[in-house]
Amino acid sequence: MDFIQHIHALYDRDDLMINSIKILKKNGINIHEIYSPFPIHHLNDVLELKKTHLSFFSFIYGLLGFLTGSVLTWYTMIWDWPQNIGGKPSFSWIRNIPSFVPVIFELSIFFSAHFMCITYLIQCRLFPGFIPKNPDPRTTNNMFLIEIHTTKKNTENKKLMSLLKKNGAMEVNIKKMKMNSNQL
Repeated sequence: MDFIQHIHALYDRDDLMINSIKILKKNGINIHEIYSPFPIHHLNDVLELKKTHLSFFSFIYGLLGFLTGSVLTWYTMIWDWPQNIGGKPSFSWIRNIPSFVPVIFELSIFFSAHFMCITYLIQCRLFPGFIPKNPDPRTTNNMFLIEIHTTKKNTENKKLMSLLKKNGAMEVNIKKMKMNSNQL
């Protein structure tokens, strides 16, 4: 049975953690996850993460809302139930567009906001009934954690642990886990 080791380094300051990440990156050590009680600016740059396409999805969802609003106003007010409201012609969607702008705008925002929330939950794997694993509950209060997965020997892990402690880690813990076929 193969085992994978999870090394958790806890920090009490975000600047110490950022410096430690830079040193780990220079040494070619792959960082699996970072846990923080608040967002840290430029952490994506330090970790060299790829840019996400969430802004593109937001545009697509807003466009879908715009199209839905346009079709809804055309169908309800022009095709299905034309009404003479304020003397406006009931046969032309284009001539009535100013009165439809609020509905179209609100549906664009509604679709974009709600579908972005759903996309975020899917991307973060936060499905209903699924409780995410937090390796240390102190990371929700005031501590920062670097999680490293490794299958290396104990001597190499001890060097890594001493490197982490030397660079400001308050605590370094190691846990052995059974390796799944999709890990590493």
